[in-house]
Amino acid sequence: MTKKPNLIEGNISSTLTKLALPIMATSFVQMAYNMTDMIWLGRLSTNAVAASGTAGFFTWFGSALFMIPKIGAEVGVAQSFGKDKMDEARKYVSHTLQLDIIIALIYSLFIILFRHKLIGFFDLGDPEVIQMAVDYLVIIAFGLVFYFLNPVFSGIFNGSGNSITPFIVNAIGLVLNMVLDPVLIYGIGPFPRMGIKGAALATILAQLIVTCIFIVTTKNHRTLFSHLNIFKTPELNYVKKIFKLGFPAFMQTGLFAMIAMVIAKIIAQWGPTPIAVQKVGSQIESISWMTAGGFSTAISAFIGQNYGAGKFKRIEEGYYKGLRIVGVIGIFATILLIFGAKPVFRLFIPNDPVALEYGIIYLKILGISQFFMCIEIATGGAFNGLGKTLPPAVIGIVFNALRIPSAIILSKYTSLGLNGVWWSISISSILKGIVLTGLFIFAIKKGLQENILDNRID
Repeated sequence: MTKKPNLIEGNISSTLTKLALPIMATSFVQMAYNMTDMIWLGRLSTNAVAASGTAGFFTWFGSALFMIPKIGAEVGVAQSFGKDKMDEARKYVSHTLQLDIIIALIYSLFIILFRHKLIGFFDLGDPEVIQMAVDYLVIIAFGLVFYFLNPVFSGIFNGSGNSITPFIVNAIGLVLNMVLDPVLIYGIGPFPRMGIKGAALATILAQLIVTCIFIVTTKNHRTLFSHLNIFKTPELNYVKKIFKLGFPAFMQTGLFAMIAMVIAKIIAQWGPTPIAVQKVGSQIESISWMTAGGFSTAISAFIGQNYGAGKFKRIEEGYYKGLRIVGVIGIFATILLIFGAKPVFRLFIPNDPVALEYGIIYLKILGISQFFMCIEIATGGAFNGLGKTLPPAVIGIVFNALRIPSAIILSKYTSLGLNGVWWSISISSILKGIVLTGLFIFAIKKGLQENILDNRID
């Protein structure tokens, strides 16, 4: 039996950092998956990047769907550990995996059946880009169940305080993806040249292997996975608890993805190149938001366990220390994106001067908001650890939705043009960071510690 990680005792900074570093490293691994695809596709053609970027909106929406079981696993397992109720933790494990598989299969079927209409929404106007996007989307859809399972497995381990295992497993997947990408895209050795189809196939093969490793790994963690049976009839009360925890995060991420689709449709009037620029630019920007997201998960697990144990002062101290760390990450990202825009973007699309010019401007504008985006993400994790998943979802939805009218106004009715779209994204990120962080700090000052018991999941 594996030792149960303890987040409710000891030095807060060292405990939080020890938990966070592997999660942040795992986030870098996930980021590198996408960056690897972009680097190789960028050398294939700008159209290939635009096509994968267009299809990628639907995998993004898929990541919203698996937020329901993922958040349910992280928070449910963390709070069960804090209360020392291992039977309850195991039920969260089995129920989140069951729910995850069902959602993945339904969404995969939806994508395959409606693939042409989904890509047609963007009015790309280029038959080559449209066909490549459809091809990429279909291949990804057939492996989507593995894309869904791996974050939930990671969430289960992270919620228990074990962030090393998901890092190691996901790192193996990254290495496989890095090897498979050039082999399948360009046809190295006995393999045929598959282009964008090769990028999609490399991704799902790597995800499949990661899932298999996670399944094997569960045998060494019997505390969490003993008596696991995904075919057992689920208990309705656990399904309700998981939806209660994860649904606000799904709504936030799902609506964010749909809003981004509308923004992409606005961008498409300038042609496929700006879509490729946004795809590459968002991957570069993910250096900050995925790192902050990893630390957010650590904060959520830390607060969840201390919340379950009733150690409220420790929650407050942990939040402030975590906020300082992600603030440093945000400042670093701002410096990188503003002052290193040209050499960084050139790594991805080296042979298209128009795309490079667009990309430099994109990174500089988005660089201004990085600090605020990081503290927003970290604070969202703090709310999630308390089981209060609604506030970050509401604030995220409201300010993300405002991107659409502001993008239209700034791009059509000012001299900014396409840059107005980038400014609408950056400004909304700044506002989200200020409002959500201010709300959490206000809650602490108003006596969060006295009222926190009302929000524990029992």
